[in-house]
Amino acid sequence: MARLTPGRPAPDIRLNADDGSSVALSDLRGQRIVLYFYPKDDTSGCTTQACELRDQQSDFDAKGAKIIGVSPDSVASHVKFRDKHGLPFTLLSDPDHDA
Repeated sequence: MARLTPGRPAPDIRLNADDGSSVALSDLRGQRIVLYFYPKDDTSGCTTQACELRDQQSDFDAKGAKIIGVSPDSVASHVKFRDKHGLPFTLLSDPDHDA
């Protein structure tokens, strides 16, 4: 796995999203993105984090920032997690820890 260097672009990766699409980092170039990583859907700490981001969605919207969560869980797991907690942002599945 390559180590990231500050100020250098991250390698382009493509992951499957909870809405059935796939998202590549290159698709997001030029946008303000809050990319957060978490270990597992529907665990106490990860749920707290996701719900805090959900509750602050309007603050991120005001800054023009899009939230994207990444974990190794499956797309199906993400859909359940998103729907259960009313998460208004994209969740990406990274089962191979590529990101």
